[in-house]
Amino acid sequence: MNPAAALTAPRIRGGLERPQVQLDEAAARRALLRWFRRHARPLPWRKSRSPYAVWVSEVMLQQTQVATVIPYFCRFARAFPTVASLARAPLERVLELWSGLGYYRRARHLHRAARVLVRNFKGVFPREFRQARSLPGIGDYTARAVLSIAYNLPYTVLEGNVARVVARLRAIRGSLRETRFCRRVERELEGLLSRRQPGNFNQALMELGQTVCLPRAPRCPVCPLCTWCEAFRRGRPQSYPAARPRRATELHYLATAIIRRGGQVAMVRGLDEGLLGDLWNFPSAFGTTRAAALTRLQEKLATVVPGAAHIGVRLGGIRHRITHRAIRADLYPVEIGTGAGANGFRWLALSRLPHAAISQLSRKIATQIRGD
Repeated sequence: MNPAAALTAPRIRGGLERPQVQLDEAAARRALLRWFRRHARPLPWRKSRSPYAVWVSEVMLQQTQVATVIPYFCRFARAFPTVASLARAPLERVLELWSGLGYYRRARHLHRAARVLVRNFKGVFPREFRQARSLPGIGDYTARAVLSIAYNLPYTVLEGNVARVVARLRAIRGSLRETRFCRRVERELEGLLSRRQPGNFNQALMELGQTVCLPRAPRCPVCPLCTWCEAFRRGRPQSYPAARPRRATELHYLATAIIRRGGQVAMVRGLDEGLLGDLWNFPSAFGTTRAAALTRLQEKLATVVPGAAHIGVRLGGIRHRITHRAIRADLYPVEIGTGAGANGFRWLALSRLPHAAISQLSRKIATQIRGD
């Protein structure tokens, strides 16, 4: 197809744009799979089609970039090479290896699901969709992805990258938040799906969205599907799909206590307001202002070390984000009486914090105070 002709304005009939690119599903499918054979990245979880490796990678990749996941997956696979080894491990160890990857509920569900697999399925990820879907933390997408990639079963998968590719291919308006949009994309996917190679097909679509059909500045000239792409023909691929409305950022102040005992620091479970409940954090309190956060920290410390905590002059600050929260954390040195509050804290060596089950915010704080 002549690129200049491909970008001409579409004809208008009855005020509606109508696709003029005839989609040859079989040819598009062949072109996509051929491209994937040539350009698929050598990702560590692709070395094995084991359901366990596929499952762990798919859970880690939820809302997380591939480059971030790779080292975590490698460490996790070395520590827990089988479902049984993951099931036997204490949750604390699982969280240590997950620390810094974020969205810690995924790690808890993965651990719980491994125990269910050992107890009910002899440690093997089930091939039946309903059984897979019943596992903790397994939604439609994850079940379909594992069954198609590991077992080559004919399930389509719908996630952000796939939706973007298909929406552009057929010029489908809307966003993933809209049921009508998702149903239309799913119908198109069903027609496109390779029944012989569903796993490779699904991975190819995801790979295409991650490396070529990018949200901004898509690389249309090297796309294997550009011949049939209606959004490319219209000259505005970035218009599809519609951008998701973003939740407004909320500013939160956080007062954080740095309590030292020799080479150790005091840590507590959870951050504040129910956040990061399974992870170790420096004692902290949120507030609508810096002063309010400091007052709440004083109140929290009083319940652990009544009358024995002295908060010093602010050491410095850290900026951090947790989903829609923009956090400004102020660090305060705190002195407590000898033996006071020993049962309220867990004392961790500052040098050991990089290997402990701590939050990413706590990692930032530890890095700053180690440099004091």
